[in-house]
Amino acid sequence: MSANDEILEILKDALGRAGSVRGRRMFGGVGVYFDGIFFAIIDDGAIYLKTSDETRLRFAAEGSRAFSYMTKNGRAELHSYWLLPERLLDDTEDLRDWASASVAAAKYAASETKRSVTPARTVRTAKPAKPNVKPTKR
Repeated sequence: MSANDEILEILKDALGRAGSVRGRRMFGGVGVYFDGIFFAIIDDGAIYLKTSDETRLRFAAEGSRAFSYMTKNGRAELHSYWLLPERLLDDTEDLRDWASASVAAAKYAASETKRSVTPARTVRTAKPAKPNVKPTKR
């Protein structure tokens, strides 16, 4: 079992009674879903949870950092996902609280995305032109 799989099992144990937790492999890591809501990234044996403006302060107070990855242009950061403080891996109750707050942040972000999407404008199509064919005389 890989480090990522072990971490996924820890999340399943913490949240399993509240809903369905599953992982999906992505870009060498694992995307974690709670009842179909994407709320965490597991990469190199570390958990990065979805944050909101409010929960991000908790992560910063613990000395955490944003998820980062390499691109062809250098390092990029994904500021909406922050590293779970390591101490929480041994405290199921606190882990459940932090992960639940992450799920709530993910649900809220998903609802905001749906609200901000504007429907496409309806474009009226012109009536097809009548063919410009002259009748031929016989």
